[in-house]
Amino acid sequence: MKKAFLQLHAAIFLAGFTGVLGRLISVNEAMLVWYRMLFATIALLLLSVFTKKIIRLSYQHASQLIGIGAIIALHWVFFYGSVKYANVSVSLVCFSAIGFFSSFMDPIISQRKFEWIELLLGCMVIIGLSLMFHFDPQFRTGIIFGLISSFLAALFPIFNKKMMQVHQPETITFYEMAGGCAVLTLIVPFYLQFVQSPNIIPSSTDIIWLLVLSLFCTVLAFNLSVRSLSKISPFTVNLSFNLEPVYGIALAFILFKEYKEVGTAFYIGMLIIFLTVVLQTYRVYRQSSAS
Repeated sequence: MKKAFLQLHAAIFLAGFTGVLGRLISVNEAMLVWYRMLFATIALLLLSVFTKKIIRLSYQHASQLIGIGAIIALHWVFFYGSVKYANVSVSLVCFSAIGFFSSFMDPIISQRKFEWIELLLGCMVIIGLSLMFHFDPQFRTGIIFGLISSFLAALFPIFNKKMMQVHQPETITFYEMAGGCAVLTLIVPFYLQFVQSPNIIPSSTDIIWLLVLSLFCTVLAFNLSVRSLSKISPFTVNLSFNLEPVYGIALAFILFKEYKEVGTAFYIGMLIIFLTVVLQTYRVYRQSSAS
């Protein structure tokens, strides 16, 4: 259990850089995610030459993982859309709603009973979310994108929990990254018809940041997150990922001075969200030690 929590929080720390990198990379949100998943797929293929941990799957199992990869791809598109239409802080604050969505989506999909404590913790996150940022009308599109992203982000750990019972983390990560990239290849031409984007080819600087994003914040972070699901519930994983905004917002404050846009309520909200993670972690440890 301890190792699983270390893996999870290492993944969260790496994920905290994704919002900042999204602002630094100049290509639009759809192309950014396409390059991210393409580079991640290539990296995983090269690693498989040495590890031999990626195996060929049946059509049914491969299609399931590709479907989850599509959800991940759309989650990232909406997340980076939120970054680009608002700012890093807004997108990460909206991401905090993942605990709320997970508190009722996990029981529905997993067909288990609702737990009042999970619903309570999810509602605490929403209270923290409402306090953390004054939703200025100029950020409306970014906020909508951010909440859609949060809803989609609550889904794939639930599905991945089931996949972990059948497949190795490396196999899951590869098929989901490759599947998401393939789905985006079909979607992007239509997306670009509706969203004006002067930048679809990355610059040399963009490529460096995309490699960092793909190798460390995607391949490594995603693999660690999937591994943690062998011992930790999807709700706990989703709730713990509410620490990602804390890390990401701290970086945005330092690099982009976004602290000028927030007040005391913002910090109170962050404290509430951090408290929900601590409470859930303590609750899971108590349950594991009692069993």
